[in-house]
Amino acid sequence: MTRAAQAQRSDRRQTWLEAFRLTRALSLALAAPLSEEDRCLQSMPDASPTKWHLAHTTWFFETMVLAPLAAGYRVFHPAYAQLFNSYYEALGPRHPRPERGMLSRPSNAEIMAYRAHVEAALADFVAQATEKTWQQALPLLMLGLHHEQQHQELILTDIKHALSRNPLNPAYLPRDLGMVGNQTPLSWIDFLGGLHWIGADDAAPFAFDNEGPRHQFFLQPFRLASRPATNGEYLNFIRDGGYGRAEFWLSEGWAMLQAEGWQAPAYWEQDNNGHWRHFTLHGLQAIDPALPVTHVSFYEATAFAAWSGARLPTEFEWEVAAAACSVSEGHFLDLSQLHPQAAPAGPGPQQMFGDVWQWTRSAYAPYPGFQPPPGAVGEYNGKFMVNQIVLRGGSCATPPGHIRASYRNFFPAAARWQFSGIRLAADA
Repeated sequence: MTRAAQAQRSDRRQTWLEAFRLTRALSLALAAPLSEEDRCLQSMPDASPTKWHLAHTTWFFETMVLAPLAAGYRVFHPAYAQLFNSYYEALGPRHPRPERGMLSRPSNAEIMAYRAHVEAALADFVAQATEKTWQQALPLLMLGLHHEQQHQELILTDIKHALSRNPLNPAYLPRDLGMVGNQTPLSWIDFLGGLHWIGADDAAPFAFDNEGPRHQFFLQPFRLASRPATNGEYLNFIRDGGYGRAEFWLSEGWAMLQAEGWQAPAYWEQDNNGHWRHFTLHGLQAIDPALPVTHVSFYEATAFAAWSGARLPTEFEWEVAAAACSVSEGHFLDLSQLHPQAAPAGPGPQQMFGDVWQWTRSAYAPYPGFQPPPGAVGEYNGKFMVNQIVLRGGSCATPPGHIRASYRNFFPAAARWQFSGIRLAADA
């Protein structure tokens, strides 16, 4: 190998290693405002303790990369294989998900030592691996980075739910969000029908397996709202009796509303004077009518759309509309404001990326020709392609650089603890 080729190889590896270190540092920065007691909290089966997230993302690099590919690597602790495996059946038994909050041990200090151990071993591996091994490891390393970014968002949404269960309403990061006041007027943007390409381009630096294969899809002409629905618009839905009018609701959603007693989005409440406020990562705040509504289920999104005389977009309509928008303009994870911002004025659809995940009307299903990759990583997405709904666009808790137009998130229709919002669509 020539010196130039060696230098290029070293540069590629150093670029990846710097991205790895920055990603790992962000996870610790997100945990920093939390006490050790906070880090152990699990407020519902769908959420996980912060400490578990920090360990699981470390387990992923250890199990998927170091153990099979790094010669002579010794696992930090053999019991961690069971404690921090999430859902990989091919990798053995797992601690039950609803009981992750019972894991007071290993301690937070031991988890930090685990992270340091794996990070040091991975740095050595990246520096010393043969080019053949490096090429074999690189897709797994990239997957591990994006996997940790997903868990960074979960750290925030899970701790928000946990802190909201405390009657003291403790803030993750105290801050007065203030009031924007006037919302940007909503307009409609028309899109042509016809054949459109859907899915991640083969030349993309990274994409999850569920974003492909890239394929063509025929769309009828459609219209898309210029921005997500706001708190003010959703308040009008509430005031018009939206939660008591079955004609707007899917049957399953109506049953869920009655069973759960929903009267407003998650984290909303009325004070003694009838004023609406909601719990945020910055504490209890007055509801700003200009900001995007968030923490609504798919059922609430479809009911609001029906009340509005509209519908939700399909994920294919959403992707076609988002293709001309800049991801860099989105408001993503920013510790100075972990809450959606008001939509700016301007031509074209606004806030396609960031602020709130946008429910679509599409069931989470495989694209034509989809095949899960072999081995344990094949369990990452494919086995969840049932009873889930696709969301698009990212949120104010999504790390910058994680989202693209082809990105497909998915949650059950009743999920409300994510930063999920609404963008209306209609037939043209």
